[in-house]
Amino acid sequence: MSVRSKVLAVAVSAMLAGCSSMRSDDILGDAFLTADPLPPVAGSESVIVAEAHQVAWGEPALVPAGPQAVADTDGPYLLDTGDRLRIFVYGQPNLSRLYIVDHEGKIAVPLIGNISARGKTTTQLQATIRARLGAEFVKDPHVTVDIQQNRPFFILGEVRNAGQYPYVSGMTVETAVAIAGGYTERASQRKYRITRRINGFVEQIEAPGDYVLKPGDTIYVFERFL
Repeated sequence: MSVRSKVLAVAVSAMLAGCSSMRSDDILGDAFLTADPLPPVAGSESVIVAEAHQVAWGEPALVPAGPQAVADTDGPYLLDTGDRLRIFVYGQPNLSRLYIVDHEGKIAVPLIGNISARGKTTTQLQATIRARLGAEFVKDPHVTVDIQQNRPFFILGEVRNAGQYPYVSGMTVETAVAIAGGYTERASQRKYRITRRINGFVEQIEAPGDYVLKPGDTIYVFERFL
């Protein structure tokens, strides 16, 4: 081979090596950009990709649940219409009997007549009876008042056996539904309407299934639409 041919071959080889090096660098450069891209420029396609990546793979936002509507169960039991009371007066069998608080919130006790029980605790009613008896009829009377049965609650709507039932301490809406035989096939279990009388005023409450009931409440179970 001539010297000119050798020189030409060496030049071509050098050019090919240079092109191969450039392609390798470009490929490596692309790989580096893909693995760890530079901060995107606003308005470029890379911004859209970055935002989509954050939405798709970012940690989901945690939304705290709202407080549950739970009835106030603190405080003593206050008497009202429908409560059955067992009153015992020591040494007075004619006075010791079962009494029912009437629709006016009163009980009729022999010798002393009608006594208001509504809104009183058993201890307060006991003190009232003792004071009235001791004032005219019985010397130093010993009186005890116990609840023989709480006034009932009422349940209406989509339950199998609507009606009134004796209240059970601490019961919830779901407990009331169970007492009434369970839901019908059309019942909604999302929310319920509670009607409650407070100090002579009627209040309506939309409540969940774990809402704690009070004696005398009326629960309405809605029908679902679908």
